[in-house]
Amino acid sequence: MDGWDGETMRAVVRVCEGATPEEAFDTASAGAWSAFDTGVRNLDDRPWLWTRPPGEPVRPAPTLLDRLRGRTGSRPAPPASPPPPPPAVALCHRDGRAREAALDAVRTAPELRPLLVVRCADWAAPVREKARKLLAELPGGDLFPLAELILRLSRRARGDFARDLLEDALREGPAAEVLVLTGHPDRATYRLAYRIAVERGLLTPMELATTAATCGDVTLQDLCAEAAVRPGTAPGPDAAAVLDRLLTARSPRVRSAGVTALRRAGRHGDAERFLADRSALVRACARYVLRQDGVDPLPLCRALCTEPAAHPGAAAGLGECGDRAADAGTLWALVEHPLPAVRLHAIGGLRALDVVVRERLTPLLDDPSPAVVRAATRALLPEAAGIPERLLRERSAPDRPRAVRVAADRLLRAAGRQRLPEPGYR
Repeated sequence: MDGWDGETMRAVVRVCEGATPEEAFDTASAGAWSAFDTGVRNLDDRPWLWTRPPGEPVRPAPTLLDRLRGRTGSRPAPPASPPPPPPAVALCHRDGRAREAALDAVRTAPELRPLLVVRCADWAAPVREKARKLLAELPGGDLFPLAELILRLSRRARGDFARDLLEDALREGPAAEVLVLTGHPDRATYRLAYRIAVERGLLTPMELATTAATCGDVTLQDLCAEAAVRPGTAPGPDAAAVLDRLLTARSPRVRSAGVTALRRAGRHGDAERFLADRSALVRACARYVLRQDGVDPLPLCRALCTEPAAHPGAAAGLGECGDRAADAGTLWALVEHPLPAVRLHAIGGLRALDVVVRERLTPLLDDPSPAVVRAATRALLPEAAGIPERLLRERSAPDRPRAVRVAADRLLRAAGRQRLPEPGYR
């Protein structure tokens, strides 16, 4: 129940009829509480959702004969005054005075604290101030189960108060509670928990390196990788293992952090093998580390290119630091290498050296490797206007491989010669 929909309105009606929030919807979901708050205020716009009040007896529907005779049946006398709404409903009432009065119920009903958080961002100042006073009286540890909702509401214009309380509680609370939140499924919640844990030094360098190497969150990768090798961190017995964990990570961002840290660790020579890394970022970091040790990476890249099958990325690295006159021939030779990875990086090296020759690269639009076709297309885009239109239209035929058709279409568009749809084209 993350949005205001039929499920939300059914939950609102159930609570109005006497059910508890736990019985009506998933109270562990931050989105469900926000949707419930919105649903209560919009229930009056949907009177057909209301059911028979709990105290009203069942009234049989009049038959056709009754209606023809003008009988409408007996109706029970309406109650003198409607019963008060349940506290959960009153906390979301349209009337700000009703919401403000209902806040007192939260003192004895901890299960309604999520709505207290919602009211801390209320648009009515009296409601907002009273809710904030009540929330500030809670022990810091009581805010941890509300972290996801607090961070969701912090995106609102008046949602900073609860977030500030939560951050203070995380900085001062038990380390175990902070570490529990690092495993929270909500992205904003675990990011905040990790940031506070790093600030407090609650994670070892190896734990940080492992998180950086295994998680899929780019923000968390950067945070943990930088913290694992932060300057000033006392080197421990597993310092080398921490670096090795970063250097073997799948993420280029994490590997680049590890390669850069090789300089501070005095392991400049270990950067040499990363001159042929598949990532341009990692290769640039490796060249930087070697230069800091007085080593010119260019001869090393040239040597790696003599064994391209073992070091496919060396071709791209040679283009990034090489000489046009001396190294262009090597890269053109590697463009014809049988391994697709070598051809791919050789094209990247030609682009880096700015020695792309349209006539020599155009045949690679028919390469059996889709990755090579895409790389050749990127290299040829600035030269698209000079490629014969007939050649591109032949490659955009329906019987050509999809990568070739897509490449031809991109080049036609880049040249201002949009391909017309053909019968049977997919």
